[in-house]
Amino acid sequence: MMTAITGTPGTGKTRLAAELRSRGHHVLDLNQHIRDNGLLDERDEARDTYSVDVDALALSLEAYRAGRDVVIEGHMSHCVGCDRAIVLRCRPDVLAERLRARGYSEGKVRENVQAEVLDVILCESVEAGIPVFEIDSSDIPAEGMADAAERILKGNTDKYGPGNIDWTGELEKWF
Repeated sequence: MMTAITGTPGTGKTRLAAELRSRGHHVLDLNQHIRDNGLLDERDEARDTYSVDVDALALSLEAYRAGRDVVIEGHMSHCVGCDRAIVLRCRPDVLAERLRARGYSEGKVRENVQAEVLDVILCESVEAGIPVFEIDSSDIPAEGMADAAERILKGNTDKYGPGNIDWTGELEKWF
């Protein structure tokens, strides 16, 4: 089974992936996979990012579909035909500080925080037609996120359903 660990940049995907890896889970870094397989397309200078052919990316993951369970970590992982998605969510003020600490421009911080407030990754995941779960990563360490993810992986999903995290109270601050 392929499980996507997805979310807006800065929500904790890489920290969660490292912790799951340390616990023995097979975790694929989607960004590294994209680079290793030459899947980066044109650079979008205005948005400071690259485009990726999602169909080619999904095709490049075929070898993982027949093997053992794998967790695919990356903000595009929900787009590649996974069996389920775990969306990491983060309070907008916390997310903004994380992105600023990475050196993101204020424009890029605002773009990503607005995407988080509007549930962009969550909505895209739900639209993929797969089971979707949410974890609030705002105030918990990687170990706590991994505990929650492992509960989801084992089928204990009751308190992680989509829609239980709502940042709409932040709309006026970020728009």
